[in-house]
Amino acid sequence: MDAETLQELFAEFGPVSIRRMFGGMGVFADGLMIALVSRGVIYLKADAGTIPVFEQEGQAPFSYATRNGEHKLTSYWRMPDRLYDDAEELARWARDAHAVALRNAAAKTQPRAAKQALRPAKRVKKKR
Repeated sequence: MDAETLQELFAEFGPVSIRRMFGGMGVFADGLMIALVSRGVIYLKADAGTIPVFEQEGQAPFSYATRNGEHKLTSYWRMPDRLYDDAEELARWARDAHAVALRNAAAKTQPRAAKQALRPAKRVKKKR
């Protein structure tokens, strides 16, 4: 699968950019990665809110072999095959993946003070 094919598949969703990475490709919208492509298969960005839909479709998370066995990357799930032929539905799934990427980006840019407020307080040893 080449970059031009991917851009055509996602055309109904909107403009995407394609970047080569790790022997595959990343699909980006608004600077955020919404999908990855490995061995000709598209995996969409997912989180706790969207993973159940992938599970209902019988899909699995992205996985790859390592020296220590298989590693699963649960933030990307295989896109259902039927979406390759349904531009409108693919666009809906891509919008969901984009929303996941936006939520993740917002969580990462949370102000430092807010993040520290969520952490338990450290105990300070008293000097004697």
